[in-house]
Amino acid sequence: MCTHVTLRGVLLALLLLQAATQHHRKALYPSAHRVKRGTHALLNPTFQLPGDDGNLLFEILLAGMHIQAETLLIPDEELASMRRVEKLEVICEDVLPKKLSDIRRLIDDLTRRRKRLSWPDFEKTVLTLVYVSQTAAQITNRLQKEVWADALMKLFGAIRRDLQPVKQEVHDAHQ
Repeated sequence: MCTHVTLRGVLLALLLLQAATQHHRKALYPSAHRVKRGTHALLNPTFQLPGDDGNLLFEILLAGMHIQAETLLIPDEELASMRRVEKLEVICEDVLPKKLSDIRRLIDDLTRRRKRLSWPDFEKTVLTLVYVSQTAAQITNRLQKEVWADALMKLFGAIRRDLQPVKQEVHDAHQ
């Protein structure tokens, strides 16, 4: 009987492992769960909490923040030295998709979504939009510029859809 219980436990563990693996494959930002900076606190990092105002991120953007393939550049030294910026660096350098194929996968996943984005996913989508817009602005090849501009417009559309008020069903209005 002890062998039977152990076999059930092993089967259950395998099923849970398979479900967890499938969950990570379906994540919008799978690299957020694989941050390699050595601290558990930076696993699936979020720069601002939902209750925070957007002033700090807005200030950083206005100061000329630039997301490059491997680095986050913030020209304002005072803003760049803030402790909270470490999480923003991790998000921009390690989590955001940088290859066009990864960005297109994200857009496809966003298009198929039926529910609102979580706060961390919304924040990462906005930062991906910033990265794509900065990349599109630097490209000189007309064809490549059009491809990146298309990705930019689709990301913008996904964010706009997420910000629209939730439609209540007709039968809810009659009750």
